[in-house]
Amino acid sequence: MRPAHATLPLPPDEAWDLLVDARHHARWIPLTTVTTSGDPAVGVQVEAVTAGVFTDRMEILRADPPQGAAPGVAVFAKRGPVLLGHAQIAVRAAADGGSHVRWVEDVHLAGPLPRALTRAVLHVPLAVMMRLALRAARAEVTGVHGRHRG
Repeated sequence: MRPAHATLPLPPDEAWDLLVDARHHARWIPLTTVTTSGDPAVGVQVEAVTAGVFTDRMEILRADPPQGAAPGVAVFAKRGPVLLGHAQIAVRAAADGGSHVRWVEDVHLAGPLPRALTRAVLHVPLAVMMRLALRAARAEVTGVHGRHRG
């Protein structure tokens, strides 16, 4: 699946903290609530429920924050019951002092249908969701005062 990209006017460590903590995603993805078993770290469980019926359970497999020129990378394993696969959020420093974000979802539906088919069916809705979430995150951090108000 094609990644979604965005630039945020935040230093990489702040952009990382904002985007990798899935609890913030509920502000950007309509009708969604998010709960986690803790702060973003390897092994943390995440559950996102959309419209009260669609449950997306995940586990953080990797959470390496950005350090200097090295990008930060977080990998979420999709554990069902509907979606399986992986999501990745990468954050790196941008030349202007802000951050460049790359978000990709490589997921398919659980169940008997072929992965390639369900991956293709999910392509458009997931691409829209990633772009809307990144656009909403950017609007949030560029709002009043131009900084994150977390």
